[in-house]
Amino acid sequence: MSITIRAATFADRDAIVALHKAAAVTPGALARAPEEVTPAYAEAAIGSDICLVAIDADGLVCGEIHAKRETVALFAHVLGSLTVAVHPERQGRGIGSRLFEALIAWAKAQEPPILRIELAAGAGNPGAIRLYERLGFRHEGRQVARGRLPDGRFEDDILMGMLLS
Repeated sequence: MSITIRAATFADRDAIVALHKAAAVTPGALARAPEEVTPAYAEAAIGSDICLVAIDADGLVCGEIHAKRETVALFAHVLGSLTVAVHPERQGRGIGSRLFEALIAWAKAQEPPILRIELAAGAGNPGAIRLYERLGFRHEGRQVARGRLPDGRFEDDILMGMLLS
């Protein structure tokens, strides 16, 4: 499958909304429910420090990743608030890995340097956790009952981090 990774633009807004809505249909796949994915949400993602999209051979946005650098001086070496989404019909094809590889390469090229990337993954999403582990993220903690799923069950968040130095 031919995939191109590039920086997102505001012209990608509606495609990012559609992608996130499709991914959010599966409970626990994304933190947001489909009705919480709005044009304003996509615009904020595009306005993040880094926002990349994966484009398939047909020109469809099939993946997206965005993150923000921390603004407090003590944490300015940290890239966090990370969200990644891959269209459910395209999962398992390496798109998430490619997005992360591009994000990590971007982070390593920043001045002043980004030395740490952090994320939280729902404990009920073992596929995502395995991907993050393969990429080099390490388990750093657990937030008990951090999320509440639509059916009322609670889900822990697994805190993960990667040092780039």
